[in-house]
Amino acid sequence: MRLSFHGADRGVTGSCHLVSVGRHKILIDCGMFQGGHELDEENAAPFGFDPAAIDYLLLTHAHLDHCGRIPLLVQRGFRGEIITTAASRELARLVLLDSAHLHEEEARHRARKRQRNGGNGAEADVEGPLYDTLDALNSFDRFGRMVEYGERIELDGGIAATFHEAGHILGSASILLELPEDGRTKRILFSGDLGSNDRVLLNDPRPPGEVDAVVMEATYGDRDHRSLDASVREFIDAIRDAHERGGNVIIPTFALERAQELLYYLRLGMREKALPGTLRVYLDSPMAISATEIFRRHPEGYRPEIRALFAEGRDPFALPGLEFVREASESMALNQIRSGAVIMAGSGMCTGGRVRHHLRHNLAHADCSVIFVGFAAEGTLARIIIDGAKRVRLFGHDIPVRAKIHTINGFSAHADRSELLDWHARLGRPARTFLVHGEPRSMKALAKGLKHTQVVMPEQDQSYEL
Repeated sequence: MRLSFHGADRGVTGSCHLVSVGRHKILIDCGMFQGGHELDEENAAPFGFDPAAIDYLLLTHAHLDHCGRIPLLVQRGFRGEIITTAASRELARLVLLDSAHLHEEEARHRARKRQRNGGNGAEADVEGPLYDTLDALNSFDRFGRMVEYGERIELDGGIAATFHEAGHILGSASILLELPEDGRTKRILFSGDLGSNDRVLLNDPRPPGEVDAVVMEATYGDRDHRSLDASVREFIDAIRDAHERGGNVIIPTFALERAQELLYYLRLGMREKALPGTLRVYLDSPMAISATEIFRRHPEGYRPEIRALFAEGRDPFALPGLEFVREASESMALNQIRSGAVIMAGSGMCTGGRVRHHLRHNLAHADCSVIFVGFAAEGTLARIIIDGAKRVRLFGHDIPVRAKIHTINGFSAHADRSELLDWHARLGRPARTFLVHGEPRSMKALAKGLKHTQVVMPEQDQSYEL
């Protein structure tokens, strides 16, 4: 019985963990490494295991850093069953098709660059996309059972899995594996990404009780978030301030959960007259728009009060003046607006997507504001701006940063240090706690607070006997 780590090891992306019990092999997540083009080779590298030998892939949730390499896994021989919740299955389809499209676009860009260089230089060795749309479509054939929270499902060899609410995004789960060994059962828990308590849309994380070992995320293991109420007030104030100064607001937005949560708060701000009812809000993200439609189809994932709104025919994501921007030409037209617009666009870390174009056209204007409302990994454009860069490089241009920059951490979809410690304390006394999905600073800080357990911080491709 072994546990090996193949991603998100002393880093925050690329989650991928393998449990081997006899001849049975179960993969937990298969995510993309994110943060810049320097990680392209890491994503294309061998997995560290044989994809064809994997019997099951259990998916905690549909963020790209947890599901993004599934098409590559299938391309390289995986023929097992992918099991996840109904909401995660729908969201993963959306995320993977979008990812495939981006890989195809990047491959075309590299080909054009190679052609301009006459086939010389580093670009001459560049291959095609990591995977394409057909690979993504083929991977959907591997999705099998859809599970509900608390439903115990049987796998092979007496192994069982139960998905528990993680409160991170719609459909997200922590996964408990029950592994038979020498007449007893070992309980191994994979946290996935854990959400904060008391979020407006989703239920709080619900751990399953005592476990023997836990693989636990540590994204915010070194700090607590500011209060949600204070964050909402700061968010509303920042938008009102930019509106009064006559500028635009650019919000780099994660398409899953964050976009829907912000729409809810904008709706609330208008209803309470804290924001002008004439505010023009643009959701400039085809993925976020489609994700919002999926969110409307899965009220089972919400808190009772949000489910009640849906039952009464009141859409918590609808607000006056909201425009969905799907077409690229419509997105480009937004760059002609010089004042009064709130533009929510992906990606949240500014590593790609339409938000980079909006930053190019708004960062240099002192009357504009940029509001960051989520985690930004080291090396991403979002982190560079947050850390105080005076100029940034966008599309071959040096852009001065004159816009007002706001960083509001209270909206994070990740649990903070206190919440992580509380969640762990509800697991009894696990013999070992494997910390993943965190920068080394965060992991070390969290480790100091964990009691009655041996803390392990695995490196890439390390393996441990359970």
